[in-house]
Amino acid sequence: MSQYSLVAMGGTFDIIHRGHITLLSNAFEISDKVIIGLTSDELAQRKGKTPYNKYEKRLENLTETISKEFPNSSFQISKLDNDFGPAVLEPEVEALVVSDETSNQGDVLNELRAQKNLPPVKIITVPMFLAKDGSRISTTRIKNSEIDLEGNLLSVDK
Repeated sequence: MSQYSLVAMGGTFDIIHRGHITLLSNAFEISDKVIIGLTSDELAQRKGKTPYNKYEKRLENLTETISKEFPNSSFQISKLDNDFGPAVLEPEVEALVVSDETSNQGDVLNELRAQKNLPPVKIITVPMFLAKDGSRISTTRIKNSEIDLEGNLLSVDK
């Protein structure tokens, strides 16, 4: 029996790396079902991000990754056009799984839920996965060819 019946989490999931897998793993370990908010192209743009992959490709990659890494897990992917998506509206959501980087979002989410007379959610903060150099693994660093998907350092001598 899991600790929660339903948790929520979100992200852009542009290039799926070990940090994403760690976050997903934590969510699936503690809950029977996970709602994953996947950032729309429009929301990414408003946040100043330029994803390498368009929404449809990111959705396909995320679905394939979850099916491969977490078989038999129950999940739902929702398009995020704002910071919280279903986590604000779904009364059954019991927890929000976030990284160190986005942990402040939990307080904002609970304020929005309170305005809708919904119970607060527990905020589960998952430490950032660090690359071999001790810095955080990120899509930006992968795009810049600093590290690979696992956080291994790549040669800068090209």
